[in-house]
Amino acid sequence: MGTLASRGRLAPVPAPEPEPEEVLDLSQLPPELLVVVLSHVPPRWLLRSCRQVCRGWRALVDGQALWLLILARDQSVAGRALLSLVRSCLPAAPDALGRFCDRRPLGRNLIRNSCGQEGLRKWMVEHGGDGWVVEGNKTTIPGASAQTCFVTSFRWCRKKQVLDLEEEGLWPELLDSGRIEILVSDWWGARHDCGCQYRLIVELIDANQTVLDKFSAAPDPIQQWNNNACFQVTHVFTNIKMGVRFVSFEHWGQDTQFWAGHYGARVTNSSVTIRVLP
Repeated sequence: MGTLASRGRLAPVPAPEPEPEEVLDLSQLPPELLVVVLSHVPPRWLLRSCRQVCRGWRALVDGQALWLLILARDQSVAGRALLSLVRSCLPAAPDALGRFCDRRPLGRNLIRNSCGQEGLRKWMVEHGGDGWVVEGNKTTIPGASAQTCFVTSFRWCRKKQVLDLEEEGLWPELLDSGRIEILVSDWWGARHDCGCQYRLIVELIDANQTVLDKFSAAPDPIQQWNNNACFQVTHVFTNIKMGVRFVSFEHWGQDTQFWAGHYGARVTNSSVTIRVLP
């Protein structure tokens, strides 16, 4: 019989508590199966979270098998070529493949703040005349991350970034493999009512700060009344010498009328891209 309530009603019988579900412990999986499971986790989580779980997981994340499995999932022509290259020049550093998969340095622009959308951040700047400012483009630049540009003044203004290729996710054996190339590009132009001058200097540098290769461009000045002329400068470094670890990207500009204010060269959409040779 049920228990009588104070008003003569039967008190409800509490439902039995459900039995706790058995928790799946991934650490009990064989290492070869755990690697397959972890290969579906985004690289950033592997490095920042999974690696902290226990010594066994740390060993898997620090090993090469996990990252090679992740790379092998890309069955495109480019993906297979990359996997072949990586297998031929595996890194000595245990964390290099993880950093590579996380930062994805191939095919992306390594220049930071390429269009001035963050002001002058990430650039080493030398102001001449009235210095650098950021303005909207006079001419649309295809493929740019933002339609803004850096504008120079009536004396030479200089701006530079030095890229640490290992910090970007590459490793020495890959950089020295002879199977990569480095593409550089820059856009420069003038405003319609004022001419300008422009220079570009890109250097490939080793760990001792020795310049191993160099590209420079100093196109003819753009003349006044130019319909907002804009040009692209490009170069591809091939046959990369062994020892390259840094890329120095530097450009200069000024106007030709020597007007106060910001009427000089307008530079934007600077890029440094690494790609694998077929």
